Amino acid sequence: MYVKKNFPLKSMLRFSGAHLIWLLLWGTLVAVIYEYTHWNWMALPWLPVSLIGTALAFYVGFKNNSAYDRLWEARKIWGAIVNTSRSWAVISRSYVSNQFTSEDESEEELKKHSARLIKRHIAWLYALRSQMLIPKSWEHSESGKHMSRHIEKSRKKFGVGLFEDEITKSELTKCLGADHERLINKSNTASHILDKQSQDLKELRRLNLIDDFRHMEMQNLITELFTHQGKSERIKNYPLPRQYGSVSFYFTCIFIFLLPFALVPQFHDMPGHLIWMTIPFTALIGWVFVMMELVGDYSENPFEGLPNDIPMLALVRTIEIDLLEMIEEDNIPDPIKPVNSVLM
Repeated sequence: MYVKKNFPLKSMLRFSGAHLIWLLLWGTLVAVIYEYTHWNWMALPWLPVSLIGTALAFYVGFKNNSAYDRLWEARKIWGAIVNTSRSWAVISRSYVSNQFTSEDESEEELKKHSARLIKRHIAWLYALRSQMLIPKSWEHSESGKHMSRHIEKSRKKFGVGLFEDEITKSELTKCLGADHERLINKSNTASHILDKQSQDLKELRRLNLIDDFRHMEMQNLITELFTHQGKSERIKNYPLPRQYGSVSFYFTCIFIFLLPFALVPQFHDMPGHLIWMTIPFTALIGWVFVMMELVGDYSENPFEGLPNDIPMLALVRTIEIDLLEMIEEDNIPDPIKPVNSVLM
């Protein structure tokens, strides 16, 4: 997540500057051929090309709206995870008590029960985040060697523990304790952590450290966490329909290919023989459409670990700090800070 108000020009050029080069070259090639060969048959009327551009603008706008909906829904899901996590910690601390026991347990033992539930929940957060970062075949990291190198470079520049994911490894080891080896070898570690939470509640009910009502309330929170996880997995595992993404890309290519053929006669016939203005205008108009295409393309998968994605690590760390302070832990980690104006 980019944390400043506006992208600086340098970042914009880094993001899309390479496209300006081939756009300038394409405009130059068409202008030179038209000027020196006098092949008038190359000229296209502006009206049909402008109609294609108008239709394309509507189509790309629809795609970008759909991509933004996916991004915003993902942020709402993780906002709900923050709220449910705090509720889980508060209830775990207040519900586990000697109120229903025949023989009281010590206050220290009660705190251990609560701390175990809370720390295991922190492990669930890190496990879910890690699962959301597993690449899918339609994501950029799986789109060829050149794109994979670019994504790897971006993650290393902006990410905090994203690429090797050392943070998740250390947190799972610390929070899962004796269950670590068994749980991390499951195909869906996050789901099995929640199942372990449910089994732990069953044991607390057997010991009468919670009654039926409290057991049901805490189980409802686990069900709510499963719902949040399922919603995240739905966005991660089901892409924006590829017919929308692919057709938008092809239409943009067609429009940019035709663009200089429609611009060159317009500038050629203007007073002052301004044919060479075809070059910058081809680059400018083409760049605008390329940028619109790229914005949608990089927004449709909010769990790739890229600079404009959901800042899952920062959210998980925020929850972790809140929960550990509730159980009065000594070693409280620092909040995640933005790196190069990007919060991951």
